[in-house]
Amino acid sequence: MIRVLVVEDDPVAAEAHRAYVERVAGFAVAGVVHAGNDAIRFCAKHSVDLVLLDFYLPDTHGLAVCAALRAARAPVDVIAVTSARDLSEVRAAVSSGVMQYLLKPFTFATLRGKLETYAAWRAQVARPGEVGGQGDVDRMLAELRTAGPGPLPKGLSASTLDSITAALDEATEGLSAASIATGLGIARVTARRYLEYLAENGLARRTPVYGSVGRPEVHYTPVRR
Repeated sequence: MIRVLVVEDDPVAAEAHRAYVERVAGFAVAGVVHAGNDAIRFCAKHSVDLVLLDFYLPDTHGLAVCAALRAARAPVDVIAVTSARDLSEVRAAVSSGVMQYLLKPFTFATLRGKLETYAAWRAQVARPGEVGGQGDVDRMLAELRTAGPGPLPKGLSASTLDSITAALDEATEGLSAASIATGLGIARVTARRYLEYLAENGLARRTPVYGSVGRPEVHYTPVRR
């Protein structure tokens, strides 16, 4: 289990990030703090593998938190979760050892992709032994940097996408556009558009289900990487 510390000064956003992490298999929330110095103290006292770190904190900047963790040789990785878009901050984040950089606002599907990519990379580097050669190192680093879905197409909202993603995750079997539409109170064509977006970005799988007559109904299931 990968233990995650959520560092976010906005209580509403912090709770959303906590809930998101708990929905991803293989991850557990070790704690939630709202300030940079609290994050440093938490990592010194508790077992943490990964920090989801906001940059704009009330007492210090997220990059200062990164520097303090590195100076203390804390065995933690960092994913920046921030609205900071300035290129100088992106460069500084990379120099500070930030594993991934996630811009706010984002959807659950986007965060899940980042976490699952990180988990796959972590599993590879945790193996005993040595790499076979430069190609192995290149493949591992390329996997960590694999891009997730881009900005949502015009007309799609992050909240509706998250609701549909949650419905798929919680279902015991594949769901059709009609069942999603009924459950969420949205139009069937709208539900299908979101489901197709998930499928096209590798986050859902289409499966035709054949009935007694007519064309097969398409059911969607989440892709668990």
